[in-house]
Amino acid sequence: MAREEQEKKEKSGYGERLREITAVLKKHAITRGVSPEKLRLILEDLGPTYIKLGQIMSLRSDILPKIYCDELMKLCSDVPSMPFSQVIEVLEESMGCPWQEEFQRIDEKPLGAASIAQVHRATLKTGEEVVIKVQRKGIYETMARDIGLMHKAVRLMPPVSIKGMVDLNMVLSELWTVTQEEMNFLTEAANMAEFAKKNKDVAFVKVPVLYREYISPHVLVMEYIDGFAINDRADLLANGYDLNEVGTKYVDNFIKQVMEDGFFHADPHPGNVRIQEGKIVWIDMGMMGRLTEHDRQLISEAIEGVAMNNIGKIQDAVLALGDFKGKPDSSKLYEDIRGLMEKYGTADMGNIDVAEVMVDLMEVMKENKIMMPHGLTMLARGLTHVEGVLADICPDINMTQIAAARLKEQLFSNGNWKREIKKEGKNLAWSLKRAVDIPSLAADFLQGCMKGQTKINLDLHASDDLAWLLRRLVRNIVMGLWVMALLISSSIICTTDMKPKLWGIPALGAFGYVFAFIIVLYVFIKHFFSGK
Repeated sequence: MAREEQEKKEKSGYGERLREITAVLKKHAITRGVSPEKLRLILEDLGPTYIKLGQIMSLRSDILPKIYCDELMKLCSDVPSMPFSQVIEVLEESMGCPWQEEFQRIDEKPLGAASIAQVHRATLKTGEEVVIKVQRKGIYETMARDIGLMHKAVRLMPPVSIKGMVDLNMVLSELWTVTQEEMNFLTEAANMAEFAKKNKDVAFVKVPVLYREYISPHVLVMEYIDGFAINDRADLLANGYDLNEVGTKYVDNFIKQVMEDGFFHADPHPGNVRIQEGKIVWIDMGMMGRLTEHDRQLISEAIEGVAMNNIGKIQDAVLALGDFKGKPDSSKLYEDIRGLMEKYGTADMGNIDVAEVMVDLMEVMKENKIMMPHGLTMLARGLTHVEGVLADICPDINMTQIAAARLKEQLFSNGNWKREIKKEGKNLAWSLKRAVDIPSLAADFLQGCMKGQTKINLDLHASDDLAWLLRRLVRNIVMGLWVMALLISSSIICTTDMKPKLWGIPALGAFGYVFAFIIVLYVFIKHFFSGK
């Protein structure tokens, strides 16, 4: 009986929440389209769960246009803290014992509260100062319910798209996958361990120590980090830090994460990077980006192509990087990249804004229906944060120059130069082998021309406007021929004494004239209303 009452209560809450979501969607007239600002306002009205989803969505410029991602970055998860009794309940469920057995104290006031979890400072029985990250009670079930309800709400509404580019159901499914990963603290702990291992030889980088015996999918215990936020200019200067040195090391390490490790912090905003005892401390690793060695090489080639004003090099890198939703239109892609090059001109490599180049390249890929690797979209957002930090603390530092120095160092270390020489040697040998065949190929071509056997295959790509114009021209020509044929044949018939007659002329001829008139009228009306 109690179970039936519980199920009835859940269904009632489910229906009530669905009505709330539908009311919010109707309030913002979602059927009239979803502008960037409207999407942000909808998420804010739907509450903390959706604000968190919006923040995750802002990192996914592969499925949302850039202007939407920029607008969603404004979302602020200012949510009420979870009652301390619930914090203790989740913690003790995770540990399987009263919290006093493991901790001397736990501060009731949280250091921070967000939609998924909140953080409390504590002291272990052994005396270490730690922070406890505790997942909100029932947040997984709440988010699963709300995502399911949003799917239903979208189905109840007429078809809605964002600029005709985004399937909202697909976006919701993708967001749920990402959110599930972020809600599993075991994943974050594994990310921290991997990050610490890859940066163990970097003297100026630190990762908080994990206390694995207390870690579970809902609880994360790590070393307490005080220090200063990386963009806290006043405190950094007051404590004798050189801001240019801090900025240079910050960028250098981020470039190392991307280009050497292929495993990088995807959300390096000032709240997630602190300075403590001369070291850069990276925290909050729930969202990390990955790039394969192949992806990293192609990104380098694309940026090099921008610096060299080499459209072909960029096009090759883009085509190799992405997956295609359909057959790629190489000519359109070439023209879009040409437009990108006109923006940057022949800028020196040191003066190029890498973050801006990455964002623009992804927009080109999106316009050409090229699906980008997930790691690439996270990199673009990460670079934007890095540029923002540099602008705050050391605007004179050039990220591209630091990246170039790092890549140069990488080339001449750890035997990389041997690999590059081997690669270039193979390319040279292949080119020489092909060059030997040029005379015979030229002779075959000329011989074919002399015998009239040469064939040339052309793959012509017309723009959408030109294709539309040609289709319309052909249609009008065909209709004109129909009208001419009807008029001539009807006139010939009218010279005879064929019966029956209509309006004093053979009926068949009269019908021909009427049909010709209808065709002319149709063409005229279609031309008038098309506005072209």
